[in-house]
Amino acid sequence: MTRARCTSFWRTDPVKSCIAAAALAGAVCLSDAHARQIEVGELEALGKADIYLLGEFHDNALHHERQAAAIQTISPAAILFEMLTPEQVAAADGVSRTDSAALDAAFGWTGSGWPDFAIYASIFAAAPDAALYGAALPRADVRRAISDGAAAVFGSEAAAFGLIDPLPQDQQTAREGLQARAHCDALPEEMLPGMVEAQRLRDAHFSRVALQALGETGGPVAVITGNGHIRKWAMPAALMAAAPETAVVSLAQLHAAPPSGEYDLWLLSDAPQTQDDPCAAFRSN
Repeated sequence: MTRARCTSFWRTDPVKSCIAAAALAGAVCLSDAHARQIEVGELEALGKADIYLLGEFHDNALHHERQAAAIQTISPAAILFEMLTPEQVAAADGVSRTDSAALDAAFGWTGSGWPDFAIYASIFAAAPDAALYGAALPRADVRRAISDGAAAVFGSEAAAFGLIDPLPQDQQTAREGLQARAHCDALPEEMLPGMVEAQRLRDAHFSRVALQALGETGGPVAVITGNGHIRKWAMPAALMAAAPETAVVSLAQLHAAPPSGEYDLWLLSDAPQTQDDPCAAFRSN
């Protein structure tokens, strides 16, 4: 049976929304009370869903090994990558998924700003026949969302993906705090609302591409992205708004247990011992 996500974030009645999604998807409706930590040997706990949101810390090689293991468990028809554009995916058409050097070159991954392709290679090899989708947005669109808002950039489907209404004030404040910490508390306070809008744009766009992949392949779809995009208020909210019948499961990978209700399932791991402090340069200036 399929697992449908329901949380108190949904603007419609949360119980009715979850029951409706469950009924349409042949699903079991799970509340936040059933969210829990799992171990790597429990990946079957993902159950059956239409879209699996597989989170990560980008520079943690162990997280990508676990994503590859989850991919093998899920056997997705499609995999969506936050890191790739549609053009990069098209450039790698026909390249063997097990030839990491050739994939790296075809994608133009090295020099793109993402961690070494070698730590992502096992994900591609885990599903050699899955369709690949790139969801990275042009930088100009992200910059425009900072100044003009996510809805203005997203276009005619903005309302369907929940971008028209302002966020609840407590969520807006929480999101701005996360953006501040993610940028080492170095951003001027007046920039934070715009950074939240950029994140909302990415969340909605990733969700739209995930639904496109689901429609074109029949699913299931696996999404490879950072943990921030799979919080309850991010992609799960956008997917629920646009396609409430779609069964979605989130699996975060974290260094500490999350606040209640942020994710469906999570794996814990230590931070890499060689991990550099990204904020050290700001503190030294």
